[in-house]
Amino acid sequence: MAQNATIYKVELSVSDMDRHYYETHKLTIARHPSETDERMMLRIVAFALNAHEHLEMTKGLSTDDEPDIWQKSLSGELDVWVTLGLPSDKVVRQSCAKAGRVVLYPYGGRTAEIWWDKLKGSTARFDNLQVIGFSEAETGALAKLASRAMKLQVNIQDGEVMVSVGDGMVYLTPLTWKGAA
Repeated sequence: MAQNATIYKVELSVSDMDRHYYETHKLTIARHPSETDERMMLRIVAFALNAHEHLEMTKGLSTDDEPDIWQKSLSGELDVWVTLGLPSDKVVRQSCAKAGRVVLYPYGGRTAEIWWDKLKGSTARFDNLQVIGFSEAETGALAKLASRAMKLQVNIQDGEVMVSVGDGMVYLTPLTWKGAA
């Protein structure tokens, strides 16, 4: 019998001093049975880094043709496409063709670095693509903050990210592997 998704309730307060964005988002996250705490928490951080009133979580792992997070314009076009993990070259190409801005968040330490070394040459032509990595130690620490009901505070300043839940706190330094033009 297939396992069901686990539901997480998240109150996410974003204070992004770099973009002057300050808002609280109430998110209901369906965590796929194969999704780890690390990936789910990184999905929340990716949401915070791209926060906008029209940004929303998608079905994610349960569908192949959707990103983890997207932002659509009022007329239905895809403005922002956010994906976590190590997508194939084909998926990256298709994503860049579908959306105005594509942001990839690879994770997994050395495995992510090897993936990027193989892929980066073929991504040079995509001006709408950003690739932002995190250290394995940081995402591992982030995973330890996960719980079924969370009040997360994410502060972003000078490119640094501080995530706090209760009395737990993790600092993240996003590493830009490829910046959008």
